[in-house]
Amino acid sequence: MKLQSKTYTSYNFYFIAPFLLWVLLGAFWQWTYDKQLLFSYVNNRYNDLLDTVMIILTNMGEGILILPVLLLLLLKKEYRNLRFIGAALFANIGAFLFSQALKSYYDFPRPLNYFHEAKWIHIAHDWERYFHRSFPSGHATGAFAFFSFLSFLLKPHHKGWGVFFFALALLVAYSRLYLAAHFFADVYVGSIIGVFFSTLAITLFYQKPYLRNQHES
Repeated sequence: MKLQSKTYTSYNFYFIAPFLLWVLLGAFWQWTYDKQLLFSYVNNRYNDLLDTVMIILTNMGEGILILPVLLLLLLKKEYRNLRFIGAALFANIGAFLFSQALKSYYDFPRPLNYFHEAKWIHIAHDWERYFHRSFPSGHATGAFAFFSFLSFLLKPHHKGWGVFFFALALLVAYSRLYLAAHFFADVYVGSIIGVFFSTLAITLFYQKPYLRNQHES
């Protein structure tokens, strides 16, 4: 008798391809430009509409969105199992804990602290002001872990949504520079941490058992 995995998963090409391009471009930008230029390029291109939109986008990297969505997935029978719960916890909580450990270990200054609250920094009066524990970005880590994890769970005919999920994760990273909360290196490394944990989670909880089951009979 042939055993089948209850949930289809894959390393979604439509998420991985743009992510790898982002990794390459990000490495080039990080190597070529200094941190002030990379930060100010995003932070100083603002308007009233973006001031509002970026606050909304940045929340997608927080538990306020991530936790409810993961819990809603449990309403579907195919996700009400220890495999999904274990993978979800490993990908999202694992990435969060790792990034928080790095933030506490390095305790790098945030842009407001590093530039001594320079007048040229764009920051609205109602935005939160951050000064410490800059590296890496927890929001970028959370967003990339979450959206890559979701993209890996997509059925074959829905794989194309991986591009959309990548775009959402990238917008969260962008919002952190726009809101004067992080440097480029913070969100860049955070994105890599997030995707690493979700990829490892899928490998450990889905891909290997899935491949084994396909050969069992």
